[in-house]
Amino acid sequence: MLSSELAELAGVTVRTLRHYHQIGLLAEPPRSAGGYRRYDVGHLVRLLRITRLTALGVPLSALPPVLDDPGAAEQLLEELDRQAAAEIERFTARRASIAVLRRTGSPPDLPPELAAFRSAPEPAVPATMARYEHEQLLLVGHLLGEAGHAELIALLSAGTATVAPLTARFYALDSDTPDDEVAALIDDLVAHLEPMVARLTALPAIDRRASALVDELGEHNLRPVQHRVLRRVEQRLIRSDGS
Repeated sequence: MLSSELAELAGVTVRTLRHYHQIGLLAEPPRSAGGYRRYDVGHLVRLLRITRLTALGVPLSALPPVLDDPGAAEQLLEELDRQAAAEIERFTARRASIAVLRRTGSPPDLPPELAAFRSAPEPAVPATMARYEHEQLLLVGHLLGEAGHAELIALLSAGTATVAPLTARFYALDSDTPDDEVAALIDDLVAHLEPMVARLTALPAIDRRASALVDELGEHNLRPVQHRVLRRVEQRLIRSDGS
């Protein structure tokens, strides 16, 4: 039979046949006087074995020993089963995450456990600030890693009840805000955050580059006066030992 006939019978393409020849999985058949490859049933049987094994997930590089030694299949099947189980676990976890996102309406680009702490744009929360909160949670969550999410959530939860008025004052800051109001806000923010310093030290440490990225995000998204306030609050919260 010709290449096209063999490919049709096996359910593959002629290009696939040529590839198998190139990598040595399928022996080259003799050619006719006209130069055409002439395949027999032996080629078809081997090709069917190849397609069956690849459908199970066996990589082409692992096929030669399995095709030539049936005893080599047991160990390979055990590894394939382990890989399949791991893949099922990943997909199950993915579906669970998708279900939470659909149920809560959380944005898909933010871990659901952190999305609860973001503000949705509304009259009291400018869209620019809501976007900044969203991006800040995304960045800090990534920099801390999944291991740090529990500590971050505990920290955010501890200040949720009393932070709203301070947040509203922070969002309202602009170049026209009187200096005494700015100074008062800094004092109030420090007073609010000081009891939480111990929780801050419980968070996984981030390196200087990561800290600079968080600061850069604020610089890009906040008004200059807002960024200065955050810097000043941070400086006042730093302990004398530099921690």
